[in-house]
This record gives sequence, C-alpha cells and structure tokens, in this order.
Amino acid sequence: MASTPQIHYKQNRLKQLRAFCHAAQTGSISEAAERLYLSQPTVSLQIQALERELETVLFERRGPKIKLTPEGATLYKLSQPLVEGMDKLQETFAATCGKLESGELNIAAGESTLLYILPEPIRIFAERYPGIRVKLHNVTGRDGMAMLRADETDLAVGSMLDIPDDVTYKPVVNYAPVLITPLNHPLSKKDGIRLHDISPYGLILPPHHLSTWRMVDLVFKQHNASYNVTLEAGGWEVIKKYVEIGLGISIVTDVCLTGEEEVETIPLDEYFPERSYGIVQRRGKFLSPQAKRFLQVMHEVFN
Repeated sequence: MASTPQIHYKQNRLKQLRAFCHAAQTGSISEAAERLYLSQPTVSLQIQALERELETVLFERRGPKIKLTPEGATLYKLSQPLVEGMDKLQETFAATCGKLESGELNIAAGESTLLYILPEPIRIFAERYPGIRVKLHNVTGRDGMAMLRADETDLAVGSMLDIPDDVTYKPVVNYAPVLITPLNHPLSKKDGIRLHDISPYGLILPPHHLSTWRMVDLVFKQHNASYNVTLEAGGWEVIKKYVEIGLGISIVTDVCLTGEEEVETIPLDEYFPERSYGIVQRRGKFLSPQAKRFLQVMHEVFN
C-alpha cells in the first residue's frame, strides 16, 4: 500500500503538470490561472516546483507572455495526453462501459464545411448522444489551427493543402472542382473549356489567404494561363449569389452546389484535382470519447 507522502507527491505532480500544460497552451500564467480557477501566484509556484524537480527551465519569460523552451516542448508532448487522460477519466470509463451520456464536443470548421458537410454527421450524432453538448466554431483555417494548438477544440473539419508537422489530416470525402457562370454566359456554350478560355473573364474568389486562391494560382501558372480576379468574397453562398447576378464567374468545389442555383456549371477536373475534406487533429492529442464517437459517425456517413 502506498504511503501518504507518495500519494501527496503524485497529486502534487498532477497539479504541477496541469498548470504547466495550461500555461503552455495559453502562453500566459494569468490565462492558465483563469482556466484552472486558481490564483496566478499558485500557478507560478506549481510551475517553478516542477522546474526545480526536473532541474530545467520550461519557459522563456518575456513580460506577460511565456514561450516553451526546447525542454518545455518535450515535456508538453509527453505530459499533455496524460493530463487530458486523467481529466477525462470518468468520461472515458463511462464510454468504455457503453454509457456515453454527457460531456462536450468542440469542432472547428469553416462556413462551407458547416453548411455542406457537417449537417448530416451532426444530426446523426445528436440523435445518438442527446446528452452531449456540441459546439461548432465557425472559423477560418488559420483560426482553426490556433484553436487546435491551444486545445480549445477537440478537432477541426476542413480541407488542407499544406499539413504542418504538429497536426494530422485524414481525408474522408472528395469533391470535384467546377466552373460556375451566370446563365447563358458565353463559356457555357463552348465545348471543351480550356483555362485560356477563362482568362478574359473576371473571377470571384474567396479571400487571398485561403487555399482556394492558392490552388487557382498554381493551376493557371502550371498551364501558362493568366487569370483576373475582379472580386474577393467570403463564403460559397456569397460567391454563388454574385455569380448569379452577373458580377463574374468562379471556380468552386461542387460540394456547395445544391441544384437550386441559377448558374451554369462546367467541369474542370481535367485541370484541377479533387478537393478532399477531412479530420484535422493536433498530433499527440488525447482523443475524448465524444470525439471518437463523432469520428465513427463521420466515417459512416462518408464511407
């Protein structure tokens, strides 16, 4: 039987690691304290005690903000799954026993993913697990990555072209690229559209920092074709509406087409690859029982 000092030591170590992990996620001692409902001096003392025991420096301190040292990054990688596992032990145990009745699931996704891909998986998940509160965060790709890295969301759903080393991306469904034009547009009457045929007409594209623009730029350059962007607009619904009223043409993924739009559609799969949408997770993150169940639903829907 463990002695009382050993029990206290393990309890203290867990508190220290919890304080350390929250400080690493937020980059701030004060924000970590707010998350843990502790005072700022308490969190500082826990981290200092951990540094003394490990005989290392875990954070570079620059005013109010802190940054992990290489040793701190190593400890975070090792300890974060352990802390999350302990904090969610009750939920994991209940799920293993087939009693997943409560908890929370946080999903980050862009507007297009929320509108066109997630409704059916979310509907099924809500029917199966009515006691689990689902939070959908409507964010851009950059903001979604920031939430993942700060462990403010269980996972993200979206499309990725470049995959950073600290995340994993698992595609679950593919959609084809198409050109959309207003009704009776000159391009809709041509057979075998080439990229050079598109060049004279103004394109409506999502904001420059999003992956669609980079893909369009890459493909046109590969084929030595020019293009002209006359309007930047956020969201496929907005883009479709502006194409309908004749403000330009656009290259979209057919996931956003419902058949009710008053536009002409022209396949572009000869030039553009299919666009995958999938699950994005922080590498090494402890996956909650709620997140595991949602991943099962996603694969069922898009199998």
